Amino acid sequence: MKIRKASGILSGAFLALMAHTAMADPIELTDQAGRAVRLEAPAERVASIPMPMASTLIAIDGGVEKQVGMNPVAKQAVLDGILGKIYPEAKDIPSDITAPNFIPNVEELAATNPDLVIQWADRGDDLVDPITNAGLTAMLISYGTEEKAREYMTLSAEAMGRDDRIGPLIEWREQVASDIAGKAADIADADKPKVLYLLRAKETLTASGAKNNYNTWYIELTGGTSASADLEANGVTINPEQIAEWNPDVILLNNFESDIAPERIYSDPILSLTNAAQNHKVYRMPLGGYRWDPPNTESPLTWMWLADLLHPEVFDYDLRAEMKQVYKTIYDYDLSEEDIDNILWVDLNEGAAGYDQFKAKS
Repeated sequence: MKIRKASGILSGAFLALMAHTAMADPIELTDQAGRAVRLEAPAERVASIPMPMASTLIAIDGGVEKQVGMNPVAKQAVLDGILGKIYPEAKDIPSDITAPNFIPNVEELAATNPDLVIQWADRGDDLVDPITNAGLTAMLISYGTEEKAREYMTLSAEAMGRDDRIGPLIEWREQVASDIAGKAADIADADKPKVLYLLRAKETLTASGAKNNYNTWYIELTGGTSASADLEANGVTINPEQIAEWNPDVILLNNFESDIAPERIYSDPILSLTNAAQNHKVYRMPLGGYRWDPPNTESPLTWMWLADLLHPEVFDYDLRAEMKQVYKTIYDYDLSEEDIDNILWVDLNEGAAGYDQFKAKS
C-alpha cells in the first residue's frame, strides 16, 4: 500500500470530521496510572508537565488556546522548532509551572488556573502529590511504547472534548506502521544495520536499553537493530569505548541538545572510528512541531525518515510531500521548502550518506 494512500486516509478523515462540537457533559476517564479522573466539562485550560505533551495537546486541539503551561524543555522545542513560527503565541505560554525534572512549581501552576494538569504516572508520588494536594485535577500518563503513546493521546483528546481529532491521527499511525512493517518483513537479519540513538552526546554520552524504549521500537520497525539494546535501563551514561565496542553502523543524534551536530562524532578520536562515522551515517534527527526522537503526533514521519535512510532500496517515501500534507492537516499550515529544510536539518546533515534524497527537487 502506498503511503500516499495513508496520508489520504488522514486527510480525508479529518476533512470529514472537522466540525467540532464541544461536549457539555462531565467527562470521566481512567488515566494510565489507573486513577479515575473526572472533569465537569471538557478541559479548556490544560497545563502539561511531561515534555512531549505540549505539542501533543496543540496538535490534537489544532491550536494553542487551551495550553496554559508547559515544561521549559518543551518550551525550548517550541522556540527551536517550527511550532513557534506556526503559533507565535506559543512562545508566551508559561513554562515556570515545573522544573525540567518534572517537579511541579505549585504556586506558578495554580496561577495558571488549569482545569487539568497532565503529569507522569510512574515517576514517583513526589511529582503528583503537590498537584492533587493543591486541589488541582491531575491526569497521569505513561511513556515508552507506541501503545502507551496512542493511549495518552486518546485520553488527552477525550479530556479536551476533541474526540473528533484523535481518530484520524491514530488511524494514520497504524496505517504507516503497518506499511513499514510489511515492507521490512523481507529484510534479512544480516542486512539490518546496527543503529545507536544517543539521548545525550555533548558533555556526556547516554543511551538506552531495549525495554520500554520508544527509539528501539522504531529502529526495529524500520529494519534496524539497536546497538544499545543490552543496556538494562534507559538514559544510561556510557563512554566512547563502549560505543566503539558496539561499532554502530548508524548514529542518531538527539534534539534535546540545541546545538548538537554530527561533527561531535566525526571529531571525536574514538567515535570517528566507528562504522557510522567512517561511512558518514551520523544524522541529527529532525525537529518539527516537536522533536522527532520521542513519541509525538508527527511520529509516522519519523518512521518514514528513518526507513528511507536505513533501507532506500526498500522504502521510497516522498517525505517532503508527506510533511506538507500532514502539517496542513494537523496545524492548517502550509510548509515552505525552507521550512522543510530546517525541520530536516538539511544543512546540518549535509554530506551524510543518503541525505540528498530529502533535498527539494529542483
